Amino acid sequence: MSRWWTETVAALGDAVPLPLAALLLLAGALLLALAWYFFPAWVPRRLPRLARPRLPRPRLPRLRLPRFRLPKLRLPRRRRRARPDVPAVPVPAPRSPEPATAAPADLADRLAAEGRYAEAVRERLREMVRLLVARQLVEPRPGLTVTELTAAVARVRPDVHPTLHTAGAIFSDLWYAQRPATAAHDHRMRDLAADLHRELAAEGSAR
Repeated sequence: MSRWWTETVAALGDAVPLPLAALLLLAGALLLALAWYFFPAWVPRRLPRLARPRLPRPRLPRLRLPRFRLPKLRLPRRRRRARPDVPAVPVPAPRSPEPATAAPADLADRLAAEGRYAEAVRERLREMVRLLVARQLVEPRPGLTVTELTAAVARVRPDVHPTLHTAGAIFSDLWYAQRPATAAHDHRMRDLAADLHRELAAEGSAR
C-alpha cells in the first residue's frame, strides 16, 4: 500500500508542483467547510420543472335526469280572532244636576229616529253617567268600564245598582258582544234612564 501511495504522489508531483497541490487541497477543504457550515442555505428549494404541453381535455355532455317532486300538502291555517277590548264608558264633564223629570237627550232621540240604535244606547248611558257625576256618586275618570262604574255606584247607592247593572249589560251586549241593536234596546234603555232619574230624585226629596 505504501508503494501505491508513493507512486501516486510522485506522479502528481510530476504533473502539479507540490506547493500548488497543497494550496488546492487547502482551498478544497475550505470550500467543503463553508458548504457544511451554511448547509442547507445554498441548496435550491425548488428544482426547475420542465413545462409539459397541455392537451385539451374532451368535455363529455352531462346527463341530467329529471327530478320528481312530490306536491306539498298545505293545510289551511286557523286564524285567531282578535278579542276586542272592553269598551270604556264615555265619562262626560260634570255639569249642574238635572231635574228628576228631565226628558232623554235630544241627540239620543235623533239617533234612534235615524235607526242608529247602538249609538242611541251609548248616548243614553252617557246621560246616565253624567247624572251620576253631577250627583257626585262617581268620579269622572277617563277609561272607566261598565263593571267599574256599577261597582263604584253600588258602594255608594245600592238601591240604583240593579238599574245601572241592567243598562250596563245592554251596552256591553251591543258594543262588546257586537250584537245587532234594535228599537227594543233603545226603548229599554230609555226606561232605565227614566228609572234612574226617578230613584235619584226620590232620594233627593227624602233628604
